[in-house]
Amino acid sequence: MFSINFAALLFIPAVLAHTGHGSTDMDMGNMIPYLHFTPGDYLLFQAWIPTSAGAMVGASIGLFLLALLDRWIAASRAIMEAHWIRRAQIAYAEKLNASMSEIEALKSGAVPKEPGVLSAVFMRRAPPFIPSHDISRGFLHAVQATLGFTFMLAVMTFNGGFIIAIIVGLGVGETLFGRFASLGRQHWH
Repeated sequence: MFSINFAALLFIPAVLAHTGHGSTDMDMGNMIPYLHFTPGDYLLFQAWIPTSAGAMVGASIGLFLLALLDRWIAASRAIMEAHWIRRAQIAYAEKLNASMSEIEALKSGAVPKEPGVLSAVFMRRAPPFIPSHDISRGFLHAVQATLGFTFMLAVMTFNGGFIIAIIVGLGVGETLFGRFASLGRQHWH
């Protein structure tokens, strides 16, 4: 019984602060908890509060451009993944002491027809760790994750203008750059 009372005492300050009956240091500002198109929401930082129509348009354009950047990075990453796969296959073929003709065939994108070193290269499931490839891959993923969290925070303002700008930016970006991402995936497989 003592542990239940003790646990309840631990949660009372949190409940009171959440319901507005206690004092809290958190300033909620003008956050409106439903879909709206009015200015005055915090956008990522306390100092970024678009309060006029022009500021809202500027913030929406900025979010639109960030969404385009996200799709461009996704397409670039897909193309680089295809390149990195090919380079890893060539490195593995060289490690297996493949002949120069086999390595040249691999560089040209030829698919092996008979068993040999090239068949072993194509059968390998996990590419080797190549620092220049894997560190770049990790960096690109971190940038994409940062953009994703940025979009999430902007959407959490419930501001319809921000949400529409992000959706339209992602759609336009996919229209502009999506074909390169699919080309990168298809070209090397």
